[in-house]
Amino acid sequence: MTIWSGADLICMKRRPALVLENVQVPRGRRADIAILDGRVVHTGAGAAADRVIDCTGFFVLPAAVDVHVHMRGGSQSAKEDWKTGSMSALAGGVTVVVDQPNTVPPITTPEAFLARIRDAQAHSYCSFAVNSSVTPDIPFEAMWTAGAMAFGETFFAPSTYGETLAAQELSRALGRIHALGGLATIHAEGVTPGEDTDLVAHDALRSPEREREAVTAVHACNPGGCRIHFCHMSTAKAIDVAKGTVEVTPHHLFLSREKTWAGDPRFKVNPPIRSEKERKALWTRWDRIDMIASDHAPHTIAEKALPFSNAPSGVPGVETMVPLLMAEVLDRRITLTDLIRKTVTAPAALLGIPPAGFAPGDRADFALYPQSTVTVEPELLHSRCGWTPFEGSRAIFPETVILGGAVVLREGEFSRRNALWYAGKGYVPKTQGQNTA
Repeated sequence: MTIWSGADLICMKRRPALVLENVQVPRGRRADIAILDGRVVHTGAGAAADRVIDCTGFFVLPAAVDVHVHMRGGSQSAKEDWKTGSMSALAGGVTVVVDQPNTVPPITTPEAFLARIRDAQAHSYCSFAVNSSVTPDIPFEAMWTAGAMAFGETFFAPSTYGETLAAQELSRALGRIHALGGLATIHAEGVTPGEDTDLVAHDALRSPEREREAVTAVHACNPGGCRIHFCHMSTAKAIDVAKGTVEVTPHHLFLSREKTWAGDPRFKVNPPIRSEKERKALWTRWDRIDMIASDHAPHTIAEKALPFSNAPSGVPGVETMVPLLMAEVLDRRITLTDLIRKTVTAPAALLGIPPAGFAPGDRADFALYPQSTVTVEPELLHSRCGWTPFEGSRAIFPETVILGGAVVLREGEFSRRNALWYAGKGYVPKTQGQNTA
């Protein structure tokens, strides 16, 4: 039976701009999705529309939110910029990304923050938010009112381009963030001094035990109860002691040291790619993992070809994140419901942005996936870095992506429309006409 709300009836006095026909709603019936002004206005029986897309034979998912990307740009444009990174996101079924502030130079002032926003507004193909750096002298209140989505990733261990905070500094920062009602995102690792010569040594220096100890130490630094989100957790035991929300990356779920040679700098990332035993243990915490995020951190092939100790840490991943998980859905290792919860609804709830979905009023961001896999090939991806650690893996990439009710990717052709800046809840507009949600 078709159910109409009052809002549905008001909206449907106007012809929908787009209807997705024959959508198999997860755990539900087959229905048509009517879209107008960037929102779903009706799910049920079909209606005449300006454009109709038949979704027979496709998985239709609300488009994903990736809460952890590094879009580079500026002096790092050889690795990535907003144009190529956002196209890569759309090609992976991601319509909202959260950019991390350890750029070059880092985002430590309102002026730097707003320059980053302007760059994204001018070039991004997908919607976005931007976080603030956390340093001992950061102007927390000014960054909050400028529109920072969150504070961090906050480095409790050294990483590429990230300034590390000591325990006392972190405790003061968490107190300031809590007073604002903000969210702190934490890179929790412990690092043992030593020679970083290969993947085995890298894992030992940033061991699973030290990751678990770092999570415990972060909680000890937070007596005031600041809201905490743990980035890219790589071990089951660290997840077990985490009290905030938890994100895990595809590279920690799908890659292990045993899948390559020990000296391969392409697999160098922080936290490290773990052993196959640790990788399998991570999957046993699937139900505790709140969300999947890519930690998309591209470096050039030339940088990754440097001697291991000199090679930068980080791998690209925003384009392959959901497609790798879709292959797991097809093989019935995970459910479509879980995938949507961990890449769509939980990330949107964390950020406090409108969710994408099938219900009237939901944000009309969707991705249409065929029901068969392909092999990941670097030359078919869109990141400027030109490589992927997932080469040869099975994946399902979307053929069509919809952002704000507009088709922005269709069979390889991109259209730049409807990208929004999602400012944090502390944002105080200084001028009219800002492109915020």
